[in-house]
Amino acid sequence: MASMKEINLRIKSISGTRQITKAMELVAISKLTKARERIDRIRPFYTELYSALSDVSSAVSPLDTGYCRKAEGDKKTCFVVIAGDRGLAGGYNNNVFKFAEELIGGNNALVLPIGKRSIEHFERRGYDIVSDDYSSVEDIDVGDCFEISRLLCEMFLGGEIDELVCIYTNFVTMLGQEPAQLKLLPLDKELLSDGSEAKYTLVEPGAGAVFNSIIPDTVSGLIWGAVCESFASELASRRTAMESATSNADEIIDDLRLKYNKARKSTITRQITEIVSGAQAEQ
Repeated sequence: MASMKEINLRIKSISGTRQITKAMELVAISKLTKARERIDRIRPFYTELYSALSDVSSAVSPLDTGYCRKAEGDKKTCFVVIAGDRGLAGGYNNNVFKFAEELIGGNNALVLPIGKRSIEHFERRGYDIVSDDYSSVEDIDVGDCFEISRLLCEMFLGGEIDELVCIYTNFVTMLGQEPAQLKLLPLDKELLSDGSEAKYTLVEPGAGAVFNSIIPDTVSGLIWGAVCESFASELASRRTAMESATSNADEIIDDLRLKYNKARKSTITRQITEIVSGAQAEQ
């Protein structure tokens, strides 16, 4: 059995670790509340934007826009992959990367990583990186998403990429987050139109021009929504992981305290036995 001093040192060490995991759990809970509120605020924005896009699309011919262009033969796909800024979030990052690797496979692909872990992962594996400017998911704002959208839309219209897909983590519940994909380009005009009559019979300066101007806004709105969903998922996963770590630390500390008390009892018993034996020897 380990000595009382060794057990006491282990208790202090694990108690220090527990303080860190508990603090990280509380920070994650605080940030998660704000992240969920942000998700609730932004959902109406891109829902209405997509609705407007659907309304205008009924008056647009595929010849009026390059965003419906279908690639022939070997197509080049750009994947926007959103992961975390740091670890200690359970399987959050690994689940995203595993899902992304399955989708990318051996395809002719470019990657625009968002988040420090995402950049590190794809750089180590030698992928063609579009940009490594977005290393912090927490610090990304709407303006950054507009920059990403404009860059990728220009690449699509210029023929540098034939397809644009966003890979992120969908926030389902506090205990459930699922990796997901969202195809951004090319647009499927048949899916945009719900088959109803055109809501707008006259669009200035033209249906095609309005449609083309809305696309970058729509793409940026969808990327922003994916960023918010992913960040909330990362926080929820970290909260769960740190809660579990704190609980495990409590169990280990309780077990060590039990061993400490047993060792202390054994030491006291031995000392009493030695005292009694010494007293009897003197008699």
